[in-house]
Amino acid sequence: MKKILLLCTGGTIASVKTEDGLKPALTAEELLSYVPEVKHFCDVDVLQVCNIDSTNMAPEVWGQIVHAVNENYDRYDGFVITHGTDTMAYSSAALSYMIQNARKPIVITGSQKPINIDGTDAKDNLRDSIVYACDSYSQNVSLVFDGNVIAGTRAKKMMARSFNAFHSVNFPVLARIQDGHIIRYIPYEPIRKPVEFQETVSDAICIMKLIPGSRPELLAYLFDNYDCIVIESFGVGGLPSYGDDKFLDIVINAIGRGKVIIMTTQVQNEGSDLAVYNVGHRLKGWRNVLEAYDMTTESALAKIMCILGSTKDSDEIRRAFYEPVAHDILYHCGE
Repeated sequence: MKKILLLCTGGTIASVKTEDGLKPALTAEELLSYVPEVKHFCDVDVLQVCNIDSTNMAPEVWGQIVHAVNENYDRYDGFVITHGTDTMAYSSAALSYMIQNARKPIVITGSQKPINIDGTDAKDNLRDSIVYACDSYSQNVSLVFDGNVIAGTRAKKMMARSFNAFHSVNFPVLARIQDGHIIRYIPYEPIRKPVEFQETVSDAICIMKLIPGSRPELLAYLFDNYDCIVIESFGVGGLPSYGDDKFLDIVINAIGRGKVIIMTTQVQNEGSDLAVYNVGHRLKGWRNVLEAYDMTTESALAKIMCILGSTKDSDEIRRAFYEPVAHDILYHCGE
């Protein structure tokens, strides 16, 4: 029998009703008790990492999860992590970079309704995740939800309440799980490199979402307080001018101080391309200006957090950002 480690962090799946709303309270042992049938095909041990609403998820908790997987990597065949849905896409992306080349599956799941109420999706999601973690052809970090297996770098929460909450952005789902059977859509390619763990990341990164009439002073303030700004621009990407070059001047000044800027898009699908319009083209090729292309905002953010957690060298930052990791980037224009 396969040996699986269930790591629990809280979230809706572990929540109970209180007078002040849902609150994580169920333990890892209690969660496992709701899917007793899994004992027929695997042995599951449990580890309570924390018990928090995923709104309270932070890089320090990612480090605790990675540390737990690292310490137990040789003892188990797979890992399942229960997590709240609201920041699950950020965590699945972060863990994809903090744990690379894992020949064993590391599966993140959760639910839209607590596991202890009628009509919940939690039991199916937890059971499917354990099934996927037991399969010899599963590897690396993935998110399992509503029967879909999504690469950890491609997941995005699209629905606030519906059970099909997570979609795979700019990349097909890896597999579907139906009635306990795994239907794979992406050919299996065994990982040859040794597994790598990174337990700390930089938190000196911020996202700025542009709106019509955004004030350049906000960008200047952010660069004074962070090492990297991820700018969610419009369409395929660009910086506004409003009749002057204030935004551009701020970027030039920030680059001169060693700051990093990543351009991405608010549009969910098809990605960015700064070369299309003049408002974006004038940023192309600049030192420390990177483009997310078809990456999700969550992945771009998590990736640069990991990179800046290990290097400040501009050439290494650019090389590492455009190096594909776990299906995170397909189109990067030869960068």
